Amino acid sequence: MDAILSRLFSSEEEELYVLDCLGYFMIFMAACTFVALLFQDVPYGRYAPSTARFRVDARIAWFVQELPAFLVPFCLVVWTSSAKTSLLPNQLVIAMYFCHYIQRSLIYPFLIRGGKPTPLDSFVLAIMFCMYNGYMQIRYLSHYADYPAHWVTHPRFIAGSVLWLVGWLVNMHSDHILRNLRKPGETGYKIPIGGLFEYVSGANFLGEITEWAGFALAGYSVHSTAFAIFTAVVLSSRAVSHHKWYHAKFEDYPKSRKALIPFLF
Repeated sequence: MDAILSRLFSSEEEELYVLDCLGYFMIFMAACTFVALLFQDVPYGRYAPSTARFRVDARIAWFVQELPAFLVPFCLVVWTSSAKTSLLPNQLVIAMYFCHYIQRSLIYPFLIRGGKPTPLDSFVLAIMFCMYNGYMQIRYLSHYADYPAHWVTHPRFIAGSVLWLVGWLVNMHSDHILRNLRKPGETGYKIPIGGLFEYVSGANFLGEITEWAGFALAGYSVHSTAFAIFTAVVLSSRAVSHHKWYHAKFEDYPKSRKALIPFLF
């Protein structure tokens, strides 16, 4: 991996500059995505067009598209001269990232029950994004992020870590609820009940948004912040779309339930 990176970049300064540019470009992509999502939902899952010519099985799609988000960072940590991985602050922030993607790429796809096939274009874009973001996050954290020695006791890091943990637990619990809505052999959609679904339609999305917001606060870089912003844009739009969809499909859908933020929105 070091040999590959040395061919791509003439110096560490050049690579760090590229990493910063990738972070700012992701923020730009988030702004463009926000505008695009005002007119069209992300075309996968229940919003996948039935006219899509090439589609990938849901389990295969989730596994393959999320795997680069684990494999690329794993290779960067194991097979490069990762100068900062011996430092506790870097280790903890890297661990937050891996905790999510070990579950998301190696466990979650095999727990899916049913699921609609993913259009090929959405599948390919997801692979590209996971490679892009995986490289940006972990290369910066493992080789360039320079935190003060007391960072792990700083209020910003502590608050970010707590947010990350709460978001991760909410996301995991909400996914568990969604997986168990239908009994074996049942088909069709049901109203989610339990956990934060009692208050919002997008409890799983709220959990993941909170998780990456905490990651951004603890990591305190343009790279982690860009990912948190992009995640918030995509998942908040999806939560709103789900909320409208539930109300249109179920006459008895709870009127007091909000889309994403309990009691507010």
